[in-house]
Amino acid sequence: MNELKQMLISKGIKPTFQRIKILEYLKRNNVHPTVEVIYKDLYKQVPTLSKTTVYNTLDIFHQYKLVDVLTITSSEQRYDFEVHPHHHFLCKKCGAIIDMEVKCPYFAKMAPGRHRIDEVHGYFKGICGNCLIKEEQG
Repeated sequence: MNELKQMLISKGIKPTFQRIKILEYLKRNNVHPTVEVIYKDLYKQVPTLSKTTVYNTLDIFHQYKLVDVLTITSSEQRYDFEVHPHHHFLCKKCGAIIDMEVKCPYFAKMAPGRHRIDEVHGYFKGICGNCLIKEEQG
């Protein structure tokens, strides 16, 4: 918890209990949750939490590059604690979003001194291994 508190302080963000809990949740749960999932899971521990607080906190975290916002589908936003450039795989069956480390050939050509890259988005969509196994068994 001290590490997360220091992370917030280093960005100039007041480390409130709710902010620390939301950041802790994102770090522990690398499932790219929605606001609703975060709220539902944390409300049990933090009954004073509101959805508005979750939205506002995630917006602040995104502004200060503590989290990334994923818009793989048009119906929802997901949040990612891993802010280094990487790609994502969306399972069209179960909805899981999985981090993928893929070397992008364009990144090396664009980055060194010529441009400033602020965001990298790469999405793959298909059926995850767990769902494929279930299909074979069922």
